[in-house]
Parts: sequence; structure tokens; C-alpha cells
Amino acid sequence: MLFMMIVKASKNSEAGNLPSSELIEAMTKYNEELVKAGVRVAAKGLHPSSNGIRLSYPKPGEKPVVTEGPFTESKELIAGFILIDVKSREEAFEWAMRMPDPQGNGEGQVELRQVFEAPELTEE
Repeated sequence: MLFMMIVKASKNSEAGNLPSSELIEAMTKYNEELVKAGVRVAAKGLHPSSNGIRLSYPKPGEKPVVTEGPFTESKELIAGFILIDVKSREEAFEWAMRMPDPQGNGEGQVELRQVFEAPELTEE
């Protein structure tokens, strides 16, 4: 089962501030544990939304509306993700609970979401 741990953005990450050396060390150790357990598929951090482009599709069949960042409401933005392949929702939750505060300073927020896989999309 694939799960994505979505690291929500904060004012700090949107400002382009890099994590402290202590947080980098803690996240590196956590990622090494994921790799050693054989569950990590991918893990990446994202640049601030000021470097982003958003495509919206308000009218079916028409071209998208393009908006360049930065985007407001940092709590709705993503700063990074870790994709894991585990045996159960419970195991995914256990891994999420082990993650250090990904933003530091009590600003971190992680959303755990299951990823649709091909067989689920073709079931009737």
C-alpha cells in the first residue's frame, strides 16, 4: 500500500528559509530508517510557492487559467513529501508518528494520505 506523508508549508518554508542543521540531521536519520526498513519510495522537499505556477480549470473544455506564485494561505501549500510502501494503514501511521517536526519550531504539519493504485481505479 502506498501512502504519501505530505509536509505542509509554513511561513518559514514559504520565505525560503532552510531548516536548522539539527532538523536536517533529524530528518536525515529518519529517512535513513525508512530506507533501511525498505519502505521509502521517494522523498523530496519543494521550493517555495513563489517559484510555482498554478493551473486552474474553472470552465470544462477551455484552456486553464494560469497563476504565478507566490500563493496565499501557506497552511494549504505543500513544502515536501515522503512516499512510502507499507503493508497497512496502521504501519503508515506508525511511520508518520516517528517523523520529527518537519518545519521545526512547532510549525510542522504532516498529512497522511493513501495513494490510489491501478487496480483500485479499474474496479467496478
